Amino acid sequence: MGVSGLLWTVRVLVLLQLVTGILGWGKEGHYVICKIAEGYLTAGALAAVKELLPESAQGDLANVCSWPDEIRFHYHWSSALHYVDTPDFRCNYEYCRDCHDSAGRKDRCVTGAIYNYTYQLSSAYPNSNSFSDYNLTEALMFLSHFIGDVHQPLHVGFLGDLGGNTIQVRWYRRKSNLHHVWDTMIIESALKTFYSSDLATMIQAIQNNITENWSNQEPLWEHCGRNQTVCPNPYASESVSLACKFAYRNATPGSTLEDDYFLSRLPVVEKRLAQAGIRLAATLNRIFASQIEIAQA
Repeated sequence: MGVSGLLWTVRVLVLLQLVTGILGWGKEGHYVICKIAEGYLTAGALAAVKELLPESAQGDLANVCSWPDEIRFHYHWSSALHYVDTPDFRCNYEYCRDCHDSAGRKDRCVTGAIYNYTYQLSSAYPNSNSFSDYNLTEALMFLSHFIGDVHQPLHVGFLGDLGGNTIQVRWYRRKSNLHHVWDTMIIESALKTFYSSDLATMIQAIQNNITENWSNQEPLWEHCGRNQTVCPNPYASESVSLACKFAYRNATPGSTLEDDYFLSRLPVVEKRLAQAGIRLAATLNRIFASQIEIAQA
């Protein structure tokens, strides 16, 4: 292989690493979010979700919540929809300023995608002339995934480091980047350290926190102002604020992140998983409640 061929290969490998890094909480995180959401769906919303799920889900939304990550190499256009970049060190998010892809095309970001797929489901389910215009099964899976993504603080991180993807760190002894730490490694370490590597035990612990420690906050998490069906902009604002306060802090390039970082950031991660699950359920409840009422009328 010549020098030019070697350089091309290196560039492709780097690009693949970055693309992989921007696309999700990781399979475990998305499973947790959708499993929590299932427990808060109304009977009508649950029936609608089960009707739209693909056969591969076996009636369980959590089984397909990672689907948008799995098809990213087939649906190349969807890569920009998993995140939104914000100006470096501003620590704030503005839809009009920030929601665009790398080519500057407006509305192509995670919050724009959430609005889009909410509209598709709201306008086309269950009895509408526009039903055939959209793939509602895909809309459901994309929406469920992206509501999860917008709650990961570094999915609303800084443009200059691609949401922490270019910040190389060590997670204990393992080489990684900061974005990957927040997508998967904090959750993986928590599973091994506190939950006997059992995801169901972790989910139950988060659900217990929702009903016991966060019960007074849950109605606020569910609420959307001005009678909106979905409201991802506040979620994105929360995420970039948490990115500045917790994700980026004490995580400079080349640093080693160990117990101090892990134990102080895990509560943030678990609460974001809980908020995402509650808000996903609330959004689906609003979508399908309004559509069922229309159908009955």
